[in-house]
Amino acid sequence: MARPHIEFDLNDVVEMKKPHPCGTNQWKVIRMGADIRIKCLGCGHSVMLSRSEFQKKIKRVLESGTKEEQDQNNG
Repeated sequence: MARPHIEFDLNDVVEMKKPHPCGTNQWKVIRMGADIRIKCLGCGHSVMLSRSEFQKKIKRVLESGTKEEQDQNNG
């Protein structure tokens, strides 16, 4: 059974299937292109993954980054 494609965008906070060695599994999407760069919200370490690898490892989107960007632009 094929896993559904999860939609995500720049600055979204996502939950990954496996936790980072620091203990958290929450990451922020900081770069999008052919590859995806994510930053650990626990320790600040960043990792670059291919789009296909990222789709396999993502569990769900916790927060949309567009709301955060709008608040910064309005305030």
